[in-house]
Amino acid sequence: MTDQMFTENLEEYDDPVSYDIENNAYLGELPFLMEWASSKGGPIVDLACGTGRITIPLASKGFKLIGVDLHAGMLEQAKKKAQELDLQIEWVEQDCTQLELNLTSPLIYMVGNSIQHFHSNESQNMLLSSIHKHLVEDGVFIFGTRFPNAEELLQPSTEEYWKTYFDTTCDKNVDVYTISNYDALNQIQHYTTIRKYKNGLGKIVDEKRTNISLRYTYPKEMERVLTENRFDILSVYKDWNGTLISNDSYEMIYVCRKMG
Repeated sequence: MTDQMFTENLEEYDDPVSYDIENNAYLGELPFLMEWASSKGGPIVDLACGTGRITIPLASKGFKLIGVDLHAGMLEQAKKKAQELDLQIEWVEQDCTQLELNLTSPLIYMVGNSIQHFHSNESQNMLLSSIHKHLVEDGVFIFGTRFPNAEELLQPSTEEYWKTYFDTTCDKNVDVYTISNYDALNQIQHYTTIRKYKNGLGKIVDEKRTNISLRYTYPKEMERVLTENRFDILSVYKDWNGTLISNDSYEMIYVCRKMG
């Protein structure tokens, strides 16, 4: 890997089953991507697809999907889920900065803020170059990333409650907390996620900590990076409902077209 931090940034994904339980219910990107899939057709490439959270629902609508991820365990979970639904999806274990898919696609997307895993300018450029190579002429690349507003970046460096979910693998409620430290020089937020497992009496019986580091890219910076890598920005939204971006945004959703 050209970006060592990326390969060292996988703790959050080392338990694919529990990851699915915590995250798989969220499908907020799906209607937006369905519209584009209907207009562009396939084969569609889902980059950093994880356990197929969006890949599988799109494939279930009849689209041809290729799911790409670096994490073998996440892909194994994705394959298992697709097989249970009798869905024909091609799963590929590859580094997104060095794609070799032997195809070109009219639509490539990356959701879950996965682009923030690419910390260096070099790895961002390699990712976009790799995507550009695998798009047909006028092909579209769609992705989302967190908006670097003050509230997002200046989160407390002490434990802050985030959410609670029920883990069916152990029949326990899990309270999730985060600790954040922002490195302004490198534009990277370092997160520690703490999951506290509680029994039926509400007593904490186990605790797990994972670390993840995410690159934040400002709108004008993203505009320059995309343009330099030969992408034309068609739209920028603040959410997956297609609301135009504004100063109070928490996300940036980019729709980009390959330039020749």
